[in-house]
Amino acid sequence: MIKAHRLIGEILNRRFGLDPVELQKALDQQKDKDMRLGEMLIDNNAITESQLLQALAEQQGLYFQEKTPESEEVDLSLLDHISINYLKQNKVLPLWYLENGHILVAVSDPMAYWIIDDVSSRLSQEVEITLMESQRLMALINKTYTRKAQSVELEEDEDFKDVEVADLVDVIDMKDEAPIIRWVNAIIFNAAKERASDIHIEPGEKEVVVRYRIDGVLYETKHANKNYLSAIIARVKIMAGLDIAEKRLPQDGRIRRRIAGRDIDMRVATIPTAKGERITIRLLDQSSILLALSDIGFAPRELKIMDDLIQRPHGIVLVTGPTGSGKTTTLYASLNKINSPEKNILTIEDPVEYQLEGISQVQVNPKINLSFAAGLRSFLRHDPDVIMVGEIRDLETAEIAIQASLTGHLVLSTVHTNDSSGALTRLVDMGVEPFLVSSSLNGVLAQRLVRKLCPLCKEVYRPTPEEINTMGFDPEHFFEGEINGYPVSDDFVIPPPGHVFRAKGCDSCMNTGYQGRTGIYELMEIDDEIRALSMKKIDANQIKRAAMRKGLNTLRQDGMRKAISGITSISEVLLVTAEDLV
Repeated sequence: MIKAHRLIGEILNRRFGLDPVELQKALDQQKDKDMRLGEMLIDNNAITESQLLQALAEQQGLYFQEKTPESEEVDLSLLDHISINYLKQNKVLPLWYLENGHILVAVSDPMAYWIIDDVSSRLSQEVEITLMESQRLMALINKTYTRKAQSVELEEDEDFKDVEVADLVDVIDMKDEAPIIRWVNAIIFNAAKERASDIHIEPGEKEVVVRYRIDGVLYETKHANKNYLSAIIARVKIMAGLDIAEKRLPQDGRIRRRIAGRDIDMRVATIPTAKGERITIRLLDQSSILLALSDIGFAPRELKIMDDLIQRPHGIVLVTGPTGSGKTTTLYASLNKINSPEKNILTIEDPVEYQLEGISQVQVNPKINLSFAAGLRSFLRHDPDVIMVGEIRDLETAEIAIQASLTGHLVLSTVHTNDSSGALTRLVDMGVEPFLVSSSLNGVLAQRLVRKLCPLCKEVYRPTPEEINTMGFDPEHFFEGEINGYPVSDDFVIPPPGHVFRAKGCDSCMNTGYQGRTGIYELMEIDDEIRALSMKKIDANQIKRAAMRKGLNTLRQDGMRKAISGITSISEVLLVTAEDLV
């Protein structure tokens, strides 16, 4: 045993310059800890895992996998009887058949002989091993199973073709349950891979249609025989903890899964239709929401104002826009910015989409009369510094939010209006006194989401004078000073003077010309002039004109600056924004 230790140490010293002092230190520590020498050296930062595996490969006559194989190279048939949980837990992956008929298996621990023997037994074949670092191996496992999920199609089995699944017993006992489970899993895996925000499973006359919403646009992706509808619906209901026997009433549930190394929460909603039940699944990627304000598309001026608004000790900051315009992401980014141990932050949401560390979040529950107003009223007895209300829908909620802001609390919330100035008149229309609106409101942020141009296929073109006029710029002075001070992503290149980019389409972006989305913003800071106009019940258009004279950038103006910067296209901005006041 000592000889093996010295041998591996000699190899590490010869190949990677391991310090003999570090080697002796690890040997001494090993006496008191139940760890292998290599593990001890890695723990002491004396060597890397890659260096250890290369040394072990030399010591034991094994092969070290220097280049990570592509997932397409892995033989998927070898994974039919081995689960992804088993492979990830044991850090092992069968790769492909060798010329001698053996199977090459990647492992990160060549000393785990029992795992290698178990894999050989499961595959009923002799195996040979290659060494790979655990991080690279785990990434390859995730990519391979994502590819495997993509390849799964619902098989038309004659024994199953005419089965109508009516209740729980049939679902559990049905002969061909596995294809349904694989098919539903493939739907979810593919949706996560394609960055879909929603999955729609819809019954038609003769078939079940699956559509994904990607970057705000619906795409038809899969079809299944109508006979499978009941089984598919039942499978999703079981995953979401819903009552599969209840088919007459809408239901809501939740699924949480780890997909390819990402934590995905899914909100499930069912509703009965004339052609059968349909299901909508909203995918909530935990990694996509925890963004900074600087990462979601704010221009420098708006970013500075927004930072100031959310740092104030009291007052109300409202975010407006239609459903799906990114309001929740902006509110969470704001909370992350100001979250600290010195602040007590409470939120009431419908529903709680993402759980934020260090913040107490409450979900609205109409069944027990826990409304926005009831939760907000209770919050004031918990000594909060910052309160977030998911939405101000009625007079009661609005009045409590205003009272909270006037008694020394910062309140963040949303309302549904088309632009920033409309939020002031919306509160007054609810019944809130104008002097309360003007005295409590600090700022209003209107926003939309626009699709970003695919960086691989976008093309340059010269817009016509009519298009330039539509953008709100003077054709004779196009591009003069318009980009000054505006941030441009590293992924995008500013087009030549007098030109902009437009969508083209390629395989990478599903031939849409777009990939991903960013925000466009209209941020109105409430100053004395705006407060005075609000007190007089001046209409929203006049308030907006006053704000524009003071430097307000409208949604369309912000969008066009992003189009000039090469981030999005003119047509996309025109699609999601209304014509500005002049």
